[in-house]
Amino acid sequence: MANAAYPLVLWSPPNVDRPIFTGATANGHSADHDTSPDDLGRLRAVIAQTRAEAADWEQQARYWKWRATHYERLFRDARAKASAHAAKLQAEIDALKATIRQYEHEARSPKSEAHPPYPNAPPRKPTTRKRGHQPGQKKTPRRDYQHLPTTEEPVVLPEDQRCCPHCHQPYADFPGTDDGEIIEIDVRAHRRRYHRQRYRRTCTCANLPCIVTAPPPPKVVPKGLLGVSIWVALLVGKFAQYQPTHRLLADLRDHDLDLSAATVADGLRHITTLMQPIYDGLARHQRDQNFWQGDETRWMVFVKDEQHPNHAWSLFVMRSDDTIVFLLEAHRTHDVPQTYLQDQSGILEVDRASIYPAMRQVKEGRIILALCWAHQRRDFVHLLVAWKDHAAVTDWAGAWLERIGQLFDANDARVRVLADPSAFAVQDRIVRAQVAGMAQQRDAELQQADLHPACRKALESLQRHWAGLTVFVDHPEVPMDNNAAEQSERGPALGRKNYYGSGALWSGQLAAMMFSIFQTLPLWGLSCHRWLTAYLQACAEAGGAVPANPDAFLPWNLSVEQRQAWSVKNESGPVPPDDTS
Repeated sequence: MANAAYPLVLWSPPNVDRPIFTGATANGHSADHDTSPDDLGRLRAVIAQTRAEAADWEQQARYWKWRATHYERLFRDARAKASAHAAKLQAEIDALKATIRQYEHEARSPKSEAHPPYPNAPPRKPTTRKRGHQPGQKKTPRRDYQHLPTTEEPVVLPEDQRCCPHCHQPYADFPGTDDGEIIEIDVRAHRRRYHRQRYRRTCTCANLPCIVTAPPPPKVVPKGLLGVSIWVALLVGKFAQYQPTHRLLADLRDHDLDLSAATVADGLRHITTLMQPIYDGLARHQRDQNFWQGDETRWMVFVKDEQHPNHAWSLFVMRSDDTIVFLLEAHRTHDVPQTYLQDQSGILEVDRASIYPAMRQVKEGRIILALCWAHQRRDFVHLLVAWKDHAAVTDWAGAWLERIGQLFDANDARVRVLADPSAFAVQDRIVRAQVAGMAQQRDAELQQADLHPACRKALESLQRHWAGLTVFVDHPEVPMDNNAAEQSERGPALGRKNYYGSGALWSGQLAAMMFSIFQTLPLWGLSCHRWLTAYLQACAEAGGAVPANPDAFLPWNLSVEQRQAWSVKNESGPVPPDDTS
């Protein structure tokens, strides 16, 4: 189709058979060498028509040349766009393949923080370390079990073996014995059948009963059948050993004790109110600190609530030097740590979750966020897995992992000499120099135009979180990672897999309370069994209610005698508590 500026004209050649002028011979010469005016007119018309046709051909030639140039330009543009689109699609395909490899690694490979091998990786230092005790290290002392009760058991020869096997002369007793011991454990269920003595009044005083009966033994659950030891076994098994209730009841059935699940559930619901003051005391004490570590995980609560259609609740953990507190909340938002810490000031070490920078205390500058290097390091470990077919990316990630490892080693050396000012100053300069070098390396690589997009993304994340990652430089007491808080959640995560969370809201609240208590007590060297037995016994003596002074059972308020009686026994006797209160 012709362009509007250059209309397409269909042209046909002139009729060459028609004579141009009269009198022309076959050879084109005039017979009489005379041209008439009509012939000249026709000749001029033919010349004009030829010129017009030549101009039209020239116009059409320019038009087709323009079309050829136009479509050549369109072709070049289309080919460039196709090439760019193909490159973009290939980059997306590579990224998706990297994501798939990362997900497969997370699903099938061991959950290890050690980075996997990668192409051109420097050889690791061979180790000759053998398993077991290492030369030069302090030997582990032999365990002492003198604190256990002892039963004496004489061992004698049978009657038919107390004589010589040849002559059958009897053996005579020899002074002394060859002694030894065996550690045993005896778990059995039994009934405490009590008999309440009754007394008859012999006086004639008014307004007094005639028969006086001794009170019954105290019970944790009023009018309940189960004693303190049963509740201690159930609570420790469920919230310290993370076993589901039906498995605990099955174990008790092996000991000839068949308990009703409904009876156990009702008793645990009553115990929830007994544990509330202890849980509140732990939270008050922890809020008075100035350094915390926080983390969160999923916890299922199977309740029917229009406000919470999703059963996936969140279990937050806040850890300080001597206290661990779990918080069960329906949402995973910044309101949870913001409400818990109230108007406190200090340093909060967390991962890179977006809920923590949104806290009011952080925005006001009263709480400083220290970010975890272990989480930041995983970005580079993921590159080794996701881009294992790209040697340039894996070599680059390996180099950064080496820098981060050197920074961990330097900071560990600095912390070890924290009490020695001169040695600390030397190690502190090393740490600061390494931090400055990493920042310079990061900024220089971000200026490279040919940096791989996956590498750039990791460096941009490092740059964005740099302020929180370097809090430990000016605060040596702050660790570089948040692993302690994550380790606190390993037990509840195991319980979540074993009994799928909580079937009621009160059950979830009891789980948060018991997780907090059972993880705080070991920090003070206290036995969960002994402490819980003493506290539930006090509740039973109070009529199945909270004791008059529950704060007296908090670890930092215990007397020396209580700490020794409730401490964990090991090879050297009771563990001395950390007197940090």
